[in-house]
Amino acid sequence: MCSHSTAKTCPHSLLMTRQEFEHIVPEMRRLMLGVGRDFFGNEMDAEDVAQDGLLQLWQYCERLDEGHNIPALATRIAKHCCVNMVRRRKETIPIDDGAVQRLDPPDTSLHPSPQEEMERNELKQAFDAAVKNLNPAERHLFQLRQLDGLSLDEISEQTHIAKPSAKSMISAARRKLFEALKKEYRS
Repeated sequence: MCSHSTAKTCPHSLLMTRQEFEHIVPEMRRLMLGVGRDFFGNEMDAEDVAQDGLLQLWQYCERLDEGHNIPALATRIAKHCCVNMVRRRKETIPIDDGAVQRLDPPDTSLHPSPQEEMERNELKQAFDAAVKNLNPAERHLFQLRQLDGLSLDEISEQTHIAKPSAKSMISAARRKLFEALKKEYRS
């Protein structure tokens, strides 16, 4: 709320009003639901992401103006809500063939901001470093499964490792990667 006498002289006259915020809520809710669905793969968690995200976006309402990329901000808030929900549950998200798409929902802008690009590069570097820290057998099996897309039967046949052992080693590799990334982003 500005105490200036006219909107023309008020530097805050371009700030988003409550009515303007209420006008963009349906679009931002759809966007946040999409991020939640892509991340968790179910409607219930997606609804939680949208609710939490809209509450957080509302807190920014008085500071938003025409110059802000509100859909990009809503996407970022929704991503943070997803991560926070996982942290609160202390769950791991298994890495499977579609995990990369769920963890990195499509960007709403054609050109990511320098900060988004830097964050992506940091995440990639942290992931690559975590993969390099796996023991050679786990790294090889993880790469066959996750990067090459081989089935457990194909891996077992190719490596001469029993299918249950291969499955166990891949699971251990995933767990180590998750813990390494979790540790990296807590610091």
